[in-house]
Amino acid sequence: MRIGPWRIHRGQVSEQQSLDFLRRQGLRPVTRNYRCAAGEIDLIMLDASCLVFVEIRFRTPGRYGDGLASVNRAKQKRLCRAARHFLARHPEYGSHPSRFDVVAVREQQGKPEFNWVRGAFYAEGH
Repeated sequence: MRIGPWRIHRGQVSEQQSLDFLRRQGLRPVTRNYRCAAGEIDLIMLDASCLVFVEIRFRTPGRYGDGLASVNRAKQKRLCRAARHFLARHPEYGSHPSRFDVVAVREQQGKPEFNWVRGAFYAEGH
């Protein structure tokens, strides 16, 4: 599937809005757009001492379900592999507990609305 310029821009805007939202909730950024051969992690943040791998999903209302539903088993496996890659390259975070969160973003009357799911899935078995 080819991604057009509007979707790329909308994704970048949603990611920044989500970063700002999570900061307001007390999370601290570690890095964003972590890429490796296994995949990409949109945001990696600290929630107190917990390392949080965050997937951001934007959906226009009524199109292909909501963003949460789009984080299927295949996507979860890619995120888990990318998280393992990050931890292997950054051993200073190896002793931190970790979790996978999903932030689904949608526009409601021109304003972003966030559905933040903490611990959306687990790495066991991936």
